[in-house]
Amino acid sequence: MSFDFAPLFPPTLPPPAMRWSGSPKYNFVGGNNDPGEVPLDGLMAAAQSVLQREGRTLATYGLNSGPQGYRPLREFLSAKLKRDAGMTCTPDDILIVSGSLQALDLVNAALLTRGDTVIVEKDNYQGSLNRFTKLGVTAFGIPLDAGGMKMDALEAALKNLKAKGVTPKFIYTIPTVQNPTATILDESRRARMLALADEYGVPIVEDDCYADLIWSGERPPALHAMSKSDNVIHIGSFSKSIAPALRVGFVVAPWTVMSRMLALKTDAGSGALEQMVLAEFCAPHFTTHVPALRKGLRKKVETLMEALNEQFGTAAEFDDPKGGIFLWVKLPDNVDTLKLYQAALKEGVAINPGPEWSTDKAHSASRLRICFASPTHQEIRDGIKVLAEVCRREFGVPARSANVERAKA
Repeated sequence: MSFDFAPLFPPTLPPPAMRWSGSPKYNFVGGNNDPGEVPLDGLMAAAQSVLQREGRTLATYGLNSGPQGYRPLREFLSAKLKRDAGMTCTPDDILIVSGSLQALDLVNAALLTRGDTVIVEKDNYQGSLNRFTKLGVTAFGIPLDAGGMKMDALEAALKNLKAKGVTPKFIYTIPTVQNPTATILDESRRARMLALADEYGVPIVEDDCYADLIWSGERPPALHAMSKSDNVIHIGSFSKSIAPALRVGFVVAPWTVMSRMLALKTDAGSGALEQMVLAEFCAPHFTTHVPALRKGLRKKVETLMEALNEQFGTAAEFDDPKGGIFLWVKLPDNVDTLKLYQAALKEGVAINPGPEWSTDKAHSASRLRICFASPTHQEIRDGIKVLAEVCRREFGVPARSANVERAKA
């Protein structure tokens, strides 16, 4: 007889996790990257070099760099953020965390309480939306267009909420290669968002995890860089630029917020070896590694778009993204992507159904997110073919002549 722990679980616990049974044959979910683009040789050389030089510091919590993380990594980030995003911050303004989700958890813990309201893009990162829901926080969705969050809608929402006596705790936005839409907020909209944030007294949490993956390598300045009132908390990550399994992210915040997050970060510091290796690798190699990564990812999304055109024809609508690792696809209204997800998974194809990535379930019911970084080119082609077959069987979409229709179009 085994001990029954079930009666001891508090009612506030989330549902139990499922046992992992392996990845599906065609895996189009998750923020995974291209295995072939992980810079293994450089990381191995960096590990050997930094361990030979500084390995004894592993005996000390924080590597003699304090609770905010390995100082050489923070120094690299300070210079990188200045060069790439126009940000002015010192290593002391940066906190290294265990992936960007820990950064969001710390921001949420420092600023949110049950019953609060935050403003988000209507289509948004599932991990963030789930966190707001679990905290009992209302996520007020603002619609997007090809240029990202619509500023007229943001202004109207702020005005209406104020009339109801509600001041949002913050605006949570993914302005650069937005997840899941891959849109990029241009500089004029960024300026308008900052002006509205100042006018209504609402800070901004800028999730910039995908900013390194713009195909052109040119991005608008970060909201943090453009802010004149120091009201932006900036979150970033190495998960997309180097490797997600390293679990290294960072947050740039004013000390009034940083000091609270440090008090909440009770893990005695994020993984030290990962920080050491990243600092050693990135200083000389980041600016050559990332362009090669972008080139490989761009080829993969081209393969994905070709496969969708061939298999779905005009039944699949999407924009050619300017960067990132995912494609946001609209299918005909009669397609329920929650049901498509379940049927496709039985055939070995995993997709992200749109309702899980939106504050408006009806709006996103026929949408899906397809992550293209991890599968090979052949897996992308084969997986989309299977997905089309499942979709046709379940919903009559696409029609068998769809590829001909797309070709004529």
